Amino acid sequence: MAERSRPAYVLREIELFRDLADDEIAGIGAAAPRREAGAGELLFRPGDQREVLFIVRAGRVRLYTIGSDGRTLTTAIIEPGGVFGEMVPLGQTMAGTFAESLEPSTLCVMSRGDVERLLLADPRVAARIAGFLGRRVAELESRLSDTVLKSAPDRIASSLARLAHGGGGTIRLTHEQLAELVGTTRETVTKVLGELVARGLVQLRRGRIVVTNPQDLRGLAAAGGLTLAIGGYRR
Repeated sequence: MAERSRPAYVLREIELFRDLADDEIAGIGAAAPRREAGAGELLFRPGDQREVLFIVRAGRVRLYTIGSDGRTLTTAIIEPGGVFGEMVPLGQTMAGTFAESLEPSTLCVMSRGDVERLLLADPRVAARIAGFLGRRVAELESRLSDTVLKSAPDRIASSLARLAHGGGGTIRLTHEQLAELVGTTRETVTKVLGELVARGLVQLRRGRIVVTNPQDLRGLAAAGGLTLAIGGYRR
C-alpha cells in the first residue's frame, strides 16, 4: 500500500472518521501523532498540565481514580474509536483521573487547536464525539445508581450484561479489573462468577469472560436474584 494512503486507511477504521474524504483523514493523521503504549502503561495522571485528547485506535484504556483509602475505582473502559483526555472545548476533564492501557494499544494524540480545527469544525465528527461522551456519562450514572441500590452480586451481573451488549458477548477483563469497575473485591467477583458459571450464564476463559445468555443475566440482575443465592451481602 502506498505510504501516502496509509493515514486514510488506518484512521478510516475509527468510527469517528468513517465517512471523511481521504484528504480530510490525511490532515487528521498528520496533526495527530501516533502513540504506542504497552500493557499497563500510564498515559495520563492527575497533575498533568497538558490539554490533550486521546483517540484510541487499537487496544483498550481504563480510566480510574484512587480514593483516600487507597482503593481503586474504574470509571470507564475506552474501546477502539473512543476518546478521552483533558479538553475544555469538549467539556472533558481528567481531574483526579488516571488513564492506563489495559493491553498493548495504539492512540492518536491531538492538541486543543487541532481538535477545534479538525474535529469540532466538522459537524459529523463533532456529533459522534458528543454521542460517545453522552453514552459514557449515562453509563457512569447507571453504575453509580447500581452502587447505591444494588448488592455487589447484582452489580456484577448488571455490569457483565451491559459490557456484553457492546462487546459481542466477550468481556476482556480480569477478576481484579471487574472488581474495580463495580466497586467490590476480587474475592466477591470470583464467587459471583462461579455462581454464574454454575447457572450456565457465563464461561470463563483466560483473561476473558464470555456471557452466553445476556438476556437471562440481565433479568437476574434486575430481579436481585443473586443476592440471596450468594449470601445476601451488599458489599
